Amino acid sequence: MTNGQIRDKEVRLISDSGEQLGIMSARDAQKIADEKGLDLVKISPQAKPPVCKIMDYSKYKFDLAKKEKDARKKQKIVSLKEVRLSPNIDTHDVEVRVKNAIKFLKDGNKVKVSIRFRGREMTRQDAAVKIMNNFAELVSEYGTVEKQPKMEARTMAMFLAPKA
Repeated sequence: MTNGQIRDKEVRLISDSGEQLGIMSARDAQKIADEKGLDLVKISPQAKPPVCKIMDYSKYKFDLAKKEKDARKKQKIVSLKEVRLSPNIDTHDVEVRVKNAIKFLKDGNKVKVSIRFRGREMTRQDAAVKIMNNFAELVSEYGTVEKQPKMEARTMAMFLAPKA
């Protein structure tokens, strides 16, 4: 709330330099703000009495928008990459998948390692767990297991996160 929108009888006023001017009526606080050519802004409406500050509101809004934009620039978007294996995969094929997973983890992405079971392969879940654990061991230098191998319908999945 700014200027004329403030309807409280008394407010605690803070000047534009940051010093406390004390408790006064909202009308008097507005007069002081008008004399300085600035806005009266309610900072803490829950306080008793509410806290208002004298400031240039448009500059304050601009600075907030700028900070928000900088924060969006600096944030890292982590995406989820998937590496698919099978219950009867050969060692060289595992090495190729490990290489891909390491590349994804180095880029800062999470990796979903999945094994899809078809037909009679469902009986080989114990072998799939061994493959998953071996895979996790091979990439342990670059990532950690975020979620242990778990069956979901006909797919066993494990999630790896990059090491910080």
